[in-house]
Amino acid sequence: MPLLKFGIIGCGLIGQKRAAAISKMGEGAKLVIAADFDSSRAASLCERFGGTPSKDAGEVIAGSDIVIVATTHDYLAEIGLQAVSAGKHALIEKPGARNASELAPVAEMAEKRGVQVKIGFNHRFHPAIQKARRLVDDGQIGPLMFVRGRYGHGGRIGYEKEWRFNPEISGGGELLDQGSHLIDLAGWFLGKFSDVYGVLPRFFWSGEVEDNCFMLLKTSDGKCAHLHASWTEWKNMFSLEIYGRNGKIAIDGLGGSYGVEQAAFYKMLPGMGPPESTIWQYPFPDTSWEVELREFLDAINAGRRPVGDIQDALKNLSVIEELYGKEKCQKITVNC
Repeated sequence: MPLLKFGIIGCGLIGQKRAAAISKMGEGAKLVIAADFDSSRAASLCERFGGTPSKDAGEVIAGSDIVIVATTHDYLAEIGLQAVSAGKHALIEKPGARNASELAPVAEMAEKRGVQVKIGFNHRFHPAIQKARRLVDDGQIGPLMFVRGRYGHGGRIGYEKEWRFNPEISGGGELLDQGSHLIDLAGWFLGKFSDVYGVLPRFFWSGEVEDNCFMLLKTSDGKCAHLHASWTEWKNMFSLEIYGRNGKIAIDGLGGSYGVEQAAFYKMLPGMGPPESTIWQYPFPDTSWEVELREFLDAINAGRRPVGDIQDALKNLSVIEELYGKEKCQKITVNC
């Protein structure tokens, strides 16, 4: 099999996680070039994981077979479009763009050029969530009814001065940040959402974007998702509960500061009452980045849509845009 040459554009924390995953793909894949506006970050990444540092995104695209775009939100779609226009497969970090209108041309060009685009919905590849997916697919909890999810962290000193609080760069606040992960996971289990409701307050952090988002989403066949993402979660936490007619799966933790990752399966008994409980814990280091990248390579080799692709991102962004639109209308109505 020919060597697959990777290039990374954006060498911050996520770019480094992607580079580490590439290093675990074996002899068939290699990081050959990486670029960042900050040349020292590109140099540092290449010193650790190999490849040639650069400041030119075009040089990365020209020298790669697969381009990973790990920039701030304002450059995701722009660089992604350049990559697919050049006939390169691309892994674009979530949310893929600031809005759906930015991302749609990337999807159209990818189809025209016959290349695959994956969006970095990395949480799908955590072991507890993968376990839940298998349990649901095997019918272990019966027909699904609803999902309840919570996800949050508490920021850090000076957080309100960072790029995420500049809507021109970020496109939005916590809804686009951790909220997009919750929407993606809920939709992965329940399907496309047809009705969208939410509240996007600014409780603590000063700035132009929301620091919390409370969502109620419903599919056309009545399944519901009740989701809350927060930048005021003073103890980092992740919780996703999936309810079926015959049982429940509860996922807690993501490792590190979010606590030990685990999946609990609560099987309803014929007489109801206390359920039969089975718990799996995953205390080992986070392997989701590697698992996700292997899935993408498999999709490229098989010529199929990757799990968490650009169409999933467009659906995700349409939910987010509807929530932002309704929030804006509510403010106009109140002011009038």
